[in-house]
Amino acid sequence: MALKLHPNITFIPSPPPPPPRFLFLRSIRALNAPPSSPSPSPLFLPHLHVQPHESPQREHKLFDEKPEPKELPLAPNNGEEDEEDEAFDPIRVFFQSRTSPVADPKTEGRLSLQRNRRTTWHLADFDPVEEELTLNSDPEIDPSSSPTMSICGEILQLARNLPENTTLGDFLGSYAGKIGEGECIELLRTMGEEGLVLSCLYLFEWMGLQEPSLVTPRSYSVLFPVLGTAGMGEKLMILFENLPRGKRFQDVHVYNAAISGLSSCGRYDDAWKVYETLEANNVRPDHVTCSILITVMRKRGDCAKDAWNFFERMNRKGVKWSLEVCGALIKSFCDEGLKKEALIVQSEMENKGIASNAIIYNTLMNAFGKCNQIEEVEGLFTEMKNKEIKPTTATYNVLMDAYSRRMQPEIIENLLLEMQDSGLKPNVKSYTCLISAYGRQRKMSEKAADAFLRMKKAGIKPTSHSYTALIHAYSVSRWHEKAYAAFENMQREGIKPSIETYTALLDAFRRAGDTQMLMEIWKSMISNKVKGTRVTFNIIVDGLAKHGLYAQARDVIFEFEKLGLPPTAMTYNMLMNAYARGGQHNRLPQLLKEMAADDLKPDSVTYSTMIYAFVRVRDFNRAFFYHKQMVKSGQVPDARSYQKLRAILDAKAKTKNRRDRSAILGMINSKMGIKPKKGKKDEFWKTRRRPSLINKLNVDRGSSS
Repeated sequence: MALKLHPNITFIPSPPPPPPRFLFLRSIRALNAPPSSPSPSPLFLPHLHVQPHESPQREHKLFDEKPEPKELPLAPNNGEEDEEDEAFDPIRVFFQSRTSPVADPKTEGRLSLQRNRRTTWHLADFDPVEEELTLNSDPEIDPSSSPTMSICGEILQLARNLPENTTLGDFLGSYAGKIGEGECIELLRTMGEEGLVLSCLYLFEWMGLQEPSLVTPRSYSVLFPVLGTAGMGEKLMILFENLPRGKRFQDVHVYNAAISGLSSCGRYDDAWKVYETLEANNVRPDHVTCSILITVMRKRGDCAKDAWNFFERMNRKGVKWSLEVCGALIKSFCDEGLKKEALIVQSEMENKGIASNAIIYNTLMNAFGKCNQIEEVEGLFTEMKNKEIKPTTATYNVLMDAYSRRMQPEIIENLLLEMQDSGLKPNVKSYTCLISAYGRQRKMSEKAADAFLRMKKAGIKPTSHSYTALIHAYSVSRWHEKAYAAFENMQREGIKPSIETYTALLDAFRRAGDTQMLMEIWKSMISNKVKGTRVTFNIIVDGLAKHGLYAQARDVIFEFEKLGLPPTAMTYNMLMNAYARGGQHNRLPQLLKEMAADDLKPDSVTYSTMIYAFVRVRDFNRAFFYHKQMVKSGQVPDARSYQKLRAILDAKAKTKNRRDRSAILGMINSKMGIKPKKGKKDEFWKTRRRPSLINKLNVDRGSSS
């Protein structure tokens, strides 16, 4: 006989069950169904069945020991059940036996979405309360979403909060058969964006162990760029070499992803090997393959002509002109300074019906801006507007950088206002250009600091480039203390100083003449494993040599030579200038010999430094000698510098020529047998004015005639 509990719920007593077990199962479809619709299947309630040997008094004690909950909106009381039935109601007994009235999650099972399906149920393999709390703690996952999305969110949460000495693979065993290929690919993409690269690898390994395998070409296309961005080129190559031999894995998208990933981590030779494998397997490349490989050639140092020849070869294979390919070609030409060729590629691209975008114009404008051709930059910007191509923030930043090189901060201020009027927000690079424009001028350091404060007030976090521009502004104004304070603030904010930052700070103390701090900053660079550049090397050498620390300067040259940065002509020019200022002009010819030993050719600065050094000590013979050497070698300085040098030499030559003229006349007289007359000296011989040799010669010639 069935026990009537609710219009939609029927309890059917079963024969004597095995030992007690909780079966907490619930039907969303049955609970949400209208009262008139019958339940498709009996609902087995999650409570202990009454054992035959237990008495009703035993059950009554259990009922009385638990507190009665305030609200149990499971079934309305129709008044048909008597008190004895309520005492044995298994629904009430179950809910009153719970420790706390926690709301049940909305989804605990999974429906089989088959055609003409019946509702099926299975035991939940997790604690419903704990699962609900876990889902609610993740803002990206909705607990009311589908069961599959909940499982993906659970796996993602596991990857984010892995216990120590564990991997994601240790927890994936219970998820077999619960997620499919699409969900795994989304998990790979999400974990890759969050930097959980090792979890991506363990998930990928688990996908391959499933039956059937969940590994698809799309999963390789997602995983390869993630590994490349993380610098795991070796693991990428291992996966590529063990690529399944199925025909569907011989997909150009898989090869493109591998080439792109290897390019991201700097393994350009391996990227080229992947392309050779693509050709060997008769996989047809597309325009994406061509654009990535042109970028690889540019990054590994191949010339733009080689990139163009490669594009022509790909064009013969059926790869057509596209925006990506033309963008890569234009970038290659612009990086080599071949701006006219880049413009030709752009015009040819537009003739084929491919419209330029903002990125193409940004690349061209940047190339002209680096060459200080601001008129061409303005022309391209106007052309871009005429074609109704909306400028981006990067476009304005390129313009600002060009005006920053010309030290025109007023125009940059106007561009910032124009950006805001057009709905674009200035970013950190925009303000960095403004700081740099002010900082390049000696009397504008305060305005550079004001622009830096404006940036922070706007809520824009400064970068190492911003601090470098500010430190350089203080360096130009010889405010080395403020430069060091900005450097300390940078470290306090957790921003890692770059080599450019250290170089600007070293230049500040070089200008101030503080050699002790100069050496301390250099030692800090070494301890922080910051590799110096040639500019850094020359600043340290110049700062030490100008203050008479020649031995220390020589030691710095030796240290940088071990790092693969041998001295250049500029380095020797700095040393010569320091020796000349220190009164050690006799060391200059020796430095000139050292330059020749290092296969370095002296330039106009080298000769000018030596000439000025010998003129300063009135050694005109050597000064004129090195002037002749400079003219013979063709290393003449610019017109203004040479005019100044020539004026000094001409003034000194007049005095020297007068002495040379008297010496020459004496030699001529001695050869002709003319001897000066020697008379007796009287007491007035010291005050007597003697005629010059020229007058004597004229008198002698007149008498002889």
